[in-house]
Amino acid sequence: MPKEPVGKGQVIHYKSSDGRVVAMFVSGQFDDYTSFPPFAEDEREIAHLQTAYKLKDPKRERETKAHLTPDDWPLQIVVLNRDKGSFVNPHYHRNDGLPETPTRHQIMICQRGLARIGVYTKEGEYIDTVDLKEDDLILLFEGHSIEFVGEDTKLIEIKMGPFPETDEQDKVDIQVEA
Repeated sequence: MPKEPVGKGQVIHYKSSDGRVVAMFVSGQFDDYTSFPPFAEDEREIAHLQTAYKLKDPKRERETKAHLTPDDWPLQIVVLNRDKGSFVNPHYHRNDGLPETPTRHQIMICQRGLARIGVYTKEGEYIDTVDLKEDDLILLFEGHSIEFVGEDTKLIEIKMGPFPETDEQDKVDIQVEA
């Protein structure tokens, strides 16, 4: 199935046959910061970093922070690996309106063990199977299955809200293509 590896396989986009992204895998070993924004190249952005953060060197932001998702996706994944002593000043994040999406997106994070995630389109097209190991995560846009493969596997699920009144109202079963 179509895969788009980015950053030595540390970030992989899983795409349907019509090209839309239906899942995004991020390895727990991610370290390819310079392939992703912020690029901290202009003086205005560097000046902002100097006032919003306590950093050894604002230009190190290129090597310690990676925005892995496009700005218009409803869930944002950012990886931070800043130097000891770095500090983010108190803040909150404005909401200028939620993007409209046909499905609620979610992130599955493997804290321990091994989970196998089947990736499907909402129409039932099988895309691939992804093994999540400790510290790996996957951002899911459409259909998926979850198999707990390892002993004592622990996953954390984060998804868009609000949650409907019941679990049954939350899910739409899909017919998987043979």
